[in-house]
This record gives sequence, structure tokens and C-alpha cells, in this order.
Amino acid sequence: MISYRQPGTVLTDRIFTVPLDHGDPGGEQIEVFGRAVVAAGDAAAKLPWLVFLQGGPGFGAQRPSGREAWLDRALKDFRVLLLDQRGTGRSTPATRQTLARFDTALAQAEYLAHFRADAIVADAELIRGQVTGGEPWAVLGQSFGGFCTVTYLSTAPGGISEAFITGGLPGLTATADEVYRLTYGRVAAKNRAHYERYPMDVERARQVARSLAAAPAAMPDGGLLTVERFLSVGRILGYSTGSDALHYLLEDPFAGGQLNDDFLHRVQALVSYASAPLYAVLHEPCYAQGTATRWSARRIRAEFSEFDAAAAIEGDQPLMFTGEMVYPSLLREDPVLQPLAECAELLAARMNWPALYDAGRLRRCEVPVAAAVYFDDMYVPRELSLETAAAIRGLRRWVTSEYEHDGLRVSHGAVLDRLIRMARGEV
Repeated sequence: MISYRQPGTVLTDRIFTVPLDHGDPGGEQIEVFGRAVVAAGDAAAKLPWLVFLQGGPGFGAQRPSGREAWLDRALKDFRVLLLDQRGTGRSTPATRQTLARFDTALAQAEYLAHFRADAIVADAELIRGQVTGGEPWAVLGQSFGGFCTVTYLSTAPGGISEAFITGGLPGLTATADEVYRLTYGRVAAKNRAHYERYPMDVERARQVARSLAAAPAAMPDGGLLTVERFLSVGRILGYSTGSDALHYLLEDPFAGGQLNDDFLHRVQALVSYASAPLYAVLHEPCYAQGTATRWSARRIRAEFSEFDAAAAIEGDQPLMFTGEMVYPSLLREDPVLQPLAECAELLAARMNWPALYDAGRLRRCEVPVAAAVYFDDMYVPRELSLETAAAIRGLRRWVTSEYEHDGLRVSHGAVLDRLIRMARGEV
């Protein structure tokens, strides 16, 4: 363990060893990294623990600077463990470099099948014993971290003292197809709202798409920017400042009749999966329970004619950006994903995914749970979240249009504070 200080906090880096397959505890072992954070004035105090489960899948936990964002509120009550879920951050990485050790794409797929919410929760339970001495801890789950929290409540509720979920109540039985039929409609609404706010962007976006349809552009990392890849920048529209960011991206994309270097550099930062390859490979499988996803986002998109880019490129329809949907073409066009494209195909065809949630146990839940459901959430459909909220015994929900999906991060602790008080019956 290594400890150090930032303004107002003491941080301790810890590495835990866990089995790759919790069904085979004596088999291959991997490492999971956690960063403990405590308020400087409470470093010697006996405080309860809160474990933070990051959104994703495939992203490491936040890298804090002092008591920023929601952490300031959390540190008033807890010691916090920021967990890099398996395969992310400083945990044993799962990237094109590390997965190259496998001889076949099938071996890669079998390995990555152990990187879903059920394994993440099993890791947390092993780690809890080493961190708390066996005492239950509080869990804060953001987005996909909320999915993991519901899995935790389904499989090991005795390890949780109280749970706070932000933008992350999953459909308990919803297939990927059902999820995307809801999210495409929400993404379309975000597009319309963006163009209503910035009508000049209709033609600007169309011009970029026409340029790419004529000839894909080479980006700084050597990958190609195609129309479909360009449309994926729309995943930022679900954040509080996403529409503004998209407008500034489109403000001045051309120089000398071609897409300029600054534009391509900024687009690359939005569309590359270099920092989170698991997000692309495991995004659809995180919904799978007993069925294959078969590239659900690509199939369901055909049901929404407004997302036909040709209608904008060849006519006068507005170009519709996509959301967090992952398409097989994106794996072929991103240099960091190309070596994993065949593995992703196998995962998309995989049938024998285990169940992630136990509806019966959730109906008997005794853990205090509070959840924020964002009314206009572009990523986690409120319809499914509200069904799940009603299915978890005692869960107290807060449905709000005050915040977007990033409410936990941008609310300066207000969202977490409300959930803590709700879980404890104070509001």
C-alpha cells in the first residue's frame, strides 16, 4: 500500500488479487486496483466505507483531485474506495496488447466473458473482506455501476449497508433489443433539441457527412473517419454540456476545402476507444442474459428511418447523430479495436450468458436503496428504470429532469446528498 496527500484528502493505493473465474478460485488470478480516499482530518477516524462503482463498462474509476465533485459530500460520512473494475485503469488490463497473448479470437472471447457485472460484484465481495474486515459497506453506482449495484443486491445483499444509484437502474429482464428501441427514440429527441438550439449546425453537420461520404478522412492515429464513425460523436448529447460541445466541434471544420487537422484531432478524442476498449467490446454483452445480442444496435437502427444518413447526405433531412451504440464497423475502423473485431463478433453471437439479476431476492430486499432516475436520460431508459425501481423492495426513487446522465459529477454533491438522505429516511 502507498499513501500520499492531496489538498484535504489522504489517498492510499491498494492492489487486490482475485480469480479470473470465480467459479474456479484456484485458477488464473488477476489484479484489481483500488484507491482509498479519506478526508485529511478524518484519517485516524473510524468511518464506514463506501465503494464507488464507475460507469461504463470498461472505464476506470475517476482520478480525484482533492475533494472535487461528489467526493466532497461522500467524505463527510465515509472512507471511499474508488475501484478500477477488472480490466480497467490500473487493474490487470484487457487491451489489444494484453489480449494478443491468446492464440485465437475464441480464447479472447472466453477470457472477456468473465468481465461483466457478475464478476465485478464477486471481486467487490472479496475485496470488501480485506478492506472492512467483513463489515458491510455502502455502494455508490453510477450508470453501468448502478447495473452492478443491482447485481450486487441480487447476489450478495449482505455485503451492502446502503446503496445509492445514479442513472443506473437496468431493466431486469430487458434484452438489448428492448433497450435500443427505447434509446434510439431518446437519441432522436436529443438531436432535434440540438438543432433547435443551434439551427446553423444542420447544414454544417451535413457538409461534414457529405465530405466523408465522398472520401473518409485519415485521423491522427491512422484510423479512418467514416460517416458512421462521425455520427458516433453524438454520444456526448446525453451529458449536461454535450449539445454545446457538439456545436463548437462543428463550428469551423473545414480548411482549404477539406476537414482541418484541429477538427480531426477533436473528433478522434471523441470516437477513439483507446482509453476504454472494453466499452466497445462488452457494451452490448452487458445487457445479455441467456440470449445473443447479434449486434442489436445495428439491427434496431433499421427500425428508425430518421437515422438513415443517406437521407441527409443526398437530400435535405437533418443528420441524426447516434448515441452510445456500438456498431461492428467501429471496431474495424478504430486501430485499437481492429485486433479485437473477431473476438467482438464471437461475443455478439454468444448465447450462454448467465442471469445478472434475481427478481425474487430483489422483492425481498432489506438494504436501504435510493436511486436517481433522470427523466431525459439518453443512455438508461427511464421506462425500464421505473419498472426496476418498483421491483426492488423499499427502493426510494427520485425522478428528476433537473440533471442529465452526468448529474452525479456536475451537481457538486447535491445528487449524492439527496440520495443519502433519502436512503436514511430524512427526506
